[in-house]
Amino acid sequence: MIQDYLTRMPLIAILRGLTPAEAVPVGRALMVAGFSIIEVPLNSPQALDSIASLSADLAGDCLIGAGTVMTPKQVEEVARAGGRLILMPHGDPAVVQAAKAANLSCAPGVATPTEGFAALAHGADVLKLFPAEQLGPPVLKAWRAVFPENTVFIPVGGITPDNLMEFHAVGASGFGLGSALYKPGMSAADVGSRATAFVSAWRKLAAGRSK
Repeated sequence: MIQDYLTRMPLIAILRGLTPAEAVPVGRALMVAGFSIIEVPLNSPQALDSIASLSADLAGDCLIGAGTVMTPKQVEEVARAGGRLILMPHGDPAVVQAAKAANLSCAPGVATPTEGFAALAHGADVLKLFPAEQLGPPVLKAWRAVFPENTVFIPVGGITPDNLMEFHAVGASGFGLGSALYKPGMSAADVGSRATAFVSAWRKLAAGRSK
């Protein structure tokens, strides 16, 4: 499921700190800019309410999910709220298996090859390279040499429009965008402006790749 959305636009909006009142306006601004995957971390205020609102409003247009998912119980709560994507800061097999049992896409966080291979063995759909600013493109380049060719790597942490190319050149399949895209209290218009800058940077990169 997540691979289809990444093909449309390989940028994941991470809206840490989003409130339910902001959810729909911000979500619509992201969709208009070209985003198709939106994550609300569960340590945001009333995160499940925001996920429910986004899922209801953007169903069919965007894949809505939760980040900072730590337990199988939270997976169940996200599914009941309408979320279809589980993103984790870690690679707990129980959480990955719970997500797959609920028919949700799952992106566990990994920081070593051992964690990455274990996550794939337990059913992970994609691997969240986290924190990307600590690991860096050289690490991803080395991983690409040993992981299955079809492994989907998503760097998260410190991604900006300026370093998309560096990560993509060594095998990134998509990118998780946090504070460079959204900070608590930002207006929907401001989020839309930042989202447009990211989408423009990606499209320029993709156009250059196709030449």
